[in-house]
Amino acid sequence: MKRTLGVCYYPEHWPEPQWVDDAARMAALGLTWVRIGEFAWSRMEPVEGTYDWGWLDRAIGVLGSAGLKVVLGTPTATPPRWMLTKHPDMLALDRNGKPRGFGSRRHYCFSHRPYRAECAKIVTAMAERYGQNPHVAAWQTDNEYACHDTTLSYSPAATAAFRDWLAQRYQSPQALNRAWGNVFWSMDYDSFDDIALPNLTVTEANPAHVMAHRRFASDEVVSFNRLQTDILRKHSPYPISHNYMGQITDFDHFATGADLDIAAWDAYPLGFLSDRLHATPEHRRRFVRQGDPDFQAFHHDLYRAVGRGRWWIMEQQPGPVNWAPWNADPLPGMARLWAWEAFAHGAEAVCYFRWRQAPFAQEQMHAGLLRPDSAPAPAFDEAAQVARELAAMPDVANAPADAALIFDYASAWAWETQPQGRDFSYFRLVFEAYRALRALGLNIDILPPDTADLSAYKLVLAPGIATLSAPLLAALAAHKGTALLGPRTNSKTAEFATPVPLPPNLPGLNAVVARVESLPPDVPVPLANGGNFLHWREKLEGSATVVEATTDGWPALIRAGGLHYLAGWPDAPTFQRIVNTLCAAQDIATDPLPEGLRRRDSATHHFYFNYNSVEVDWDGQIIPPAGVYWRAKG
Repeated sequence: MKRTLGVCYYPEHWPEPQWVDDAARMAALGLTWVRIGEFAWSRMEPVEGTYDWGWLDRAIGVLGSAGLKVVLGTPTATPPRWMLTKHPDMLALDRNGKPRGFGSRRHYCFSHRPYRAECAKIVTAMAERYGQNPHVAAWQTDNEYACHDTTLSYSPAATAAFRDWLAQRYQSPQALNRAWGNVFWSMDYDSFDDIALPNLTVTEANPAHVMAHRRFASDEVVSFNRLQTDILRKHSPYPISHNYMGQITDFDHFATGADLDIAAWDAYPLGFLSDRLHATPEHRRRFVRQGDPDFQAFHHDLYRAVGRGRWWIMEQQPGPVNWAPWNADPLPGMARLWAWEAFAHGAEAVCYFRWRQAPFAQEQMHAGLLRPDSAPAPAFDEAAQVARELAAMPDVANAPADAALIFDYASAWAWETQPQGRDFSYFRLVFEAYRALRALGLNIDILPPDTADLSAYKLVLAPGIATLSAPLLAALAAHKGTALLGPRTNSKTAEFATPVPLPPNLPGLNAVVARVESLPPDVPVPLANGGNFLHWREKLEGSATVVEATTDGWPALIRAGGLHYLAGWPDAPTFQRIVNTLCAAQDIATDPLPEGLRRRDSATHHFYFNYNSVEVDWDGQIIPPAGVYWRAKG
């Protein structure tokens, strides 16, 4: 499939005579896609029931006449002010019971059924009008579900929907009481109507109650999205996407993605390094203008899985953003590097955000390909260079992966519900496993937690999965290669109880977790072969073969055949050493890379990406700072 570039554009922000020039410049730059519409509900329906499509008709016509394809977004992330007047109870409430009010975006509760009906109306009207338009070639539902901490709502609408969800799941309050262990602290319920949301309790709520709420909230996002996809499919043959974000685990992206054709995500490497990623001060300083060398790649591989092979970047950072604690200017070359890294991981399209920097409102400090005065910003020429390079080498097909990594959104909810240690983060644990693989130059497939067949992979990593699914357990039992699980694997039932037999209860592995401890970051547990466990350690009993031990004599890594269990959280060098040993046992060739240099193989090429601010001499090639190097295989 040919790889393409695009951009996000807001025709409603600019004088209409400017549209023609903008479209011509986009086409001349080498862009293919233009995303529009996702925030324009008040211009589409300025008064309830009165639609103004004229401006949008003309904008789509101008873009299409220039040879551009339109991704049309449904505007449900920004309901207009008249909507709130009509439905004053549509706002989400935060965990303290305060409303998430009008004046920005995402001011709605997923559970508010009258708001869903309003969404169905506008999406239907759009689908009927543009579903067969020759210039519209793809759809986007809403915008960035979960952004600004908006998945969990504690509103009356959410309470009513949660009670209904519980009634369907458990059928009787008595069954719910047994499943949740409500005999503890006299928490039994006589009616589903007695059950509130798990906030405003004196101390922590029952973790089973919290976990049920997290599952419910995720299901609400899935059904909200499905409402739109069902309508769009009825009226339009064009593929449907949604733009997810980085390090967001508030809802199950695999479940949401089942109703979509394309998984897109919004990549802001510098913002994420400053705002979200756990990193040392030295790491942040080293990569402040480049972004973390593994964070983007992790999400490329994750969303390739969510999209079942089809994925885009819908918003690619071109310059400084406006929302992070600090907003650095990318090093020259990074807008090109980020795009090429996405294509090397199989992206169909990379769309820069945005075309022109806005001179007004909340995002006026967010850079675009153009400055507010329409002069080119630095990323403009880098996008043009990528477009020329794509034209010369358009096919960047995927290569088979060397290893697989299982990712489970429900486990993120589980360890947020009961971390047992202040710095225990499921996302961080899985990301550090990914980093250990990637630092060895490996291609990685990320797989969902219900994966039933692992036969394509010699090496599988599945750290920290709270409850192993039946399909995955069967796949692990049948797997002929090497698998590495733990810590905390299979340590909760689906209803968030400690299982008996005790965890990890893995096929053929004679071992139980007798005790666990979480430790402050300055209290490592040394391993006899070098390195340390940090944050978390388990004390194992049983007759499984001990591969590595701690210096105080407890098993650190055990195995039965190819199935390995890790009884703690290794520091980065130790994680990489362990993974490298497992690769050698499976004859998986590794390419250990210097810090900041990363590799990705396509079907035809080896790609190297230099995230450093200095040149790197590697593979007989001098790779400049923020540089990309590729060579054909063979």
